[in-house]
Amino acid sequence: MLPKIRVHFGDTETDPALGAMSAVAPDDAGRYGEDTLLRLVADSVPALIAYYEPQTLRCVFANKAYAEANGWTVDSIIGKTVREAIGEEAWHIIEPQVERVLKGEKVEYTRPLMLPNGEQRIVEVHLIPHFDERSQMLGAFVLITDITRHHRAEQEIRDSEERMRKFAAATNEGIFFHKDGILTDVNDALLAIGGYKREEVIGHALWEFVPGEWHQTMSDYMREGREDTFEAEVVHKNGHRIAVELVGKTIVLRGEAHRLGALRDITARRHAEARIQYLAHHDMLTGLPNRAYLTERLTTILALARRHGTLVAIMFIDLDNFKTVNDSLGHHVGDVLLKQVAGRIKEVLREADMVSRLGGDEFLVILADFAASEDAAKVAEKLLQVISAPIELEGRELCANASIGISVFPRDGDNADDLIRNADAAMYSAKDHGRGHSRFYTAGLSDEGAATLARESRLRQAVQRGEFVVFYQPQLRVSDLRLAGIEALVRWRHPERGLIDPSEFIEFAETRGLIDEIGQYVLREACRQNKAWQDAGHAALPISVNVSAVQFRRGDLVAAVKRVLDDTGLEGRYLDLELTESLLMDKDIVGNALAGLRALGVRITIDDFGTGYSSLGYLKRYPIDKLKIDRSFIDDLGTDADERAIAVAIINLAKTLKLTPLAEGVERQEQLEFLREHGCDEFQGYLAGSPVAAEDFSAFSRG
Repeated sequence: MLPKIRVHFGDTETDPALGAMSAVAPDDAGRYGEDTLLRLVADSVPALIAYYEPQTLRCVFANKAYAEANGWTVDSIIGKTVREAIGEEAWHIIEPQVERVLKGEKVEYTRPLMLPNGEQRIVEVHLIPHFDERSQMLGAFVLITDITRHHRAEQEIRDSEERMRKFAAATNEGIFFHKDGILTDVNDALLAIGGYKREEVIGHALWEFVPGEWHQTMSDYMREGREDTFEAEVVHKNGHRIAVELVGKTIVLRGEAHRLGALRDITARRHAEARIQYLAHHDMLTGLPNRAYLTERLTTILALARRHGTLVAIMFIDLDNFKTVNDSLGHHVGDVLLKQVAGRIKEVLREADMVSRLGGDEFLVILADFAASEDAAKVAEKLLQVISAPIELEGRELCANASIGISVFPRDGDNADDLIRNADAAMYSAKDHGRGHSRFYTAGLSDEGAATLARESRLRQAVQRGEFVVFYQPQLRVSDLRLAGIEALVRWRHPERGLIDPSEFIEFAETRGLIDEIGQYVLREACRQNKAWQDAGHAALPISVNVSAVQFRRGDLVAAVKRVLDDTGLEGRYLDLELTESLLMDKDIVGNALAGLRALGVRITIDDFGTGYSSLGYLKRYPIDKLKIDRSFIDDLGTDADERAIAVAIINLAKTLKLTPLAEGVERQEQLEFLREHGCDEFQGYLAGSPVAAEDFSAFSRG
């Protein structure tokens, strides 16, 4: 027999033995008895309820939820031991807890519960011992609550917090949490950025780490709940300020609104931006403002001069012998010279004045706020003196003479562009009148002189801006019209006039000292392009490049050609240099150069043969490969017997000396037939193909 005990649920008592009752129907009067009502209540609560006898651990009472959770009915679970009721696996889990409750302890624990349908749940178990008035144990209540949903929610929170901790530890950005401006947590990256220890920031107000002028900005940001990025400053532990980028987010932690902040140190970015800004406005070599910055400042200076009725002078300074220094001593010496000159110019000027390096050996000076032109003349004279003073460079004493052109606001122009242009013209006028002195701009400069100066200035700008391009013209064999070679021809891509033929600027460039830069560009570009064509699988053919007398007379042509061949990877046998026959007369210059070029494998062509003055002996003495018949002898082949005779004589001379004759300017079929009849080897001209850009050159498809 089970013991008679009283089980309390609220204010209701019943005999646990009645737990076996399964019917909960009302009596005929529509009323429930106490036992029936107890059963109804027990089966209705969202918990698993049972009562076990202590000696045998047999079930005395169970609600429907408890029975079904363990795979029983209410009737069938009564009398079962705990071990029988819940199964072996669960028994091994709870056995230690049962031993505790049998000792009179109240026990609480959580455990997994596998339902009969295979579903895994997490339950919270309360084991409550039941004593009589003599403290004798009568049994134990079992109250089980399903906490799966709460457990999962807590686990998700723990997982989320763990992910956040891992993210905060992995990122280089400083992460911090705060509640109403009081820091509650930070990651290691933030401590590293600020130089603090954790205990020095946790519990402290944000404002302790932010300069005073940023307090209002950050306060408004947090009050408005903003989540956009902004830049500010924070204070490092050692006192210096750190530029940072900040963003804040509102998050809920354990039911309370917190702010999460992400902070990035942008000091390096600020330095880079400042560096970029500096580079955009300054010359890298001398550190002086560049033309863009000077023009911007000049506009402001002119506005002030208009307001106050003062004068402004623009001085265009050009070193007279800089090219010689560069060519003879090297560019590294030239760079040192430019820095020395820049420093000397600055020493002469006042704080309100300004000096800029425009490029190359050209400087521009602004003299602000002076009363008379004579003042500008005095400054120019002082500049000429300090610039021309001897300079010690690599054990040598150099003198850098200069020419200065001066324009004055408002007399010589009302805006920056006009004033600079007129100062430039005055500088070239100073060079034309002996160099080494200064000259004011005047409207009385001759139209021809002004045009020449403007032309030279524009050509110099074209060199500096890279406005020259190389076109390519095919050279064909007369016998079968197959491609024999290519000539590289320079063109000036003028921004307003379009393509300009070299006949308009080559001779002028030679007289103004600009041909070397143009020639070097054409040589390098032609070699690069020829190597690119060969690498693309086209026929390996020589490319011809014209060389001026100026390039020969510099004395370093062989070294320059070798450098270009090495840089581009083109073999010397695929480069053909063309020079005029008059140059052969200067044997001291040409002899060694031609021998050096031959050693590189470079071929030599005499251009415009028959139009100059030379001894035929030189053709035999020097390593020459080809004679180019001037187009003047080709134009009138059909009508002029003398021209035909000269052309035939040149062809025969070339054949006799084992040279290749090439006719240029061939435009008509009858000219080609004449050349074929008299044994000319090669020709070029519009009949063979016009000069075109590299991408349009299609002559490779021939032969």
